[in-house]
Amino acid sequence: MRGRTTIHAWLMLSPALLLLVAFTHYPAIATIWHSLFSTPRGSRPARFVGAENYLALAEDPIFWQALVNNLVYALATIPLSIGLALMMAIWVNGKIHGRTALRIAFFTPTVLPMIAVANLWLFFYTPDYGLLDQVLRALFGWGPTNWIGTTETALGAMIVVAVWKEAGFFMIFYLAALQAIPPNLYEAAAIEGASRARIFWRVTLPLLGPTTLFVLVNAVINGFRLVDHIIVMTKGGPDNATALLLTYVYELGFRFWDTATASALTVVLLVMLALTAAMQFALGEKRVHYR
Repeated sequence: MRGRTTIHAWLMLSPALLLLVAFTHYPAIATIWHSLFSTPRGSRPARFVGAENYLALAEDPIFWQALVNNLVYALATIPLSIGLALMMAIWVNGKIHGRTALRIAFFTPTVLPMIAVANLWLFFYTPDYGLLDQVLRALFGWGPTNWIGTTETALGAMIVVAVWKEAGFFMIFYLAALQAIPPNLYEAAAIEGASRARIFWRVTLPLLGPTTLFVLVNAVINGFRLVDHIIVMTKGGPDNATALLLTYVYELGFRFWDTATASALTVVLLVMLALTAAMQFALGEKRVHYR
């Protein structure tokens, strides 16, 4: 009987396992394998080169610039998107007029395709005629600014787009978690004379721990994965100011057809994400309170 149950369980899991192996594990292993070979050119087949592609990356200044840009991008988008999502969730979870409309408004950017989002923000960032310049001129008298055309502001402009896109998605998880907290906990804290700030830090935030861990892992992955708007809006420019690791993979693999170096860079990115996720689970699990 136990054997039949085990077989039935594996049969139920097999479709998901096949998809996982076909579209996740096999491509990852194939990428690691191809990173050890040179790029085939015409009639010249690929040859085994070992770690040469990784050594070439270490000597590539664009790689290091993309790495620094990506770290700045991730360190900015992760706390901003999570913090904004939590604030929005707390706001729309309260008893306020029009909260359904607010929830829809906050969630709408999430359902928009990233290409549409990029084109929308291209209008916002257009020098002189864009919405942002129009508002700044009316309020402060500022002149036109090329937000995505100068190295000083381009990466910051991309960070704003990513946070605007992500925050509504994370808000949904926080909103569901807030509604699952028993009201009697708040009532007991209020009877004890706890302030709103103390209730938030001692009751709400600890009970949101599992949701925060889940959101944090996704935010870290998105910090290295969410680059569609950069490809559409800046293509990594100006002067590689918005080049990230994944945009550089795209450049190497699909513009310069250097698939070997692109594979090596993909492996570096996968290792970075795996180590970061492992650290998050190792450290975060100790602080997460499961009800």
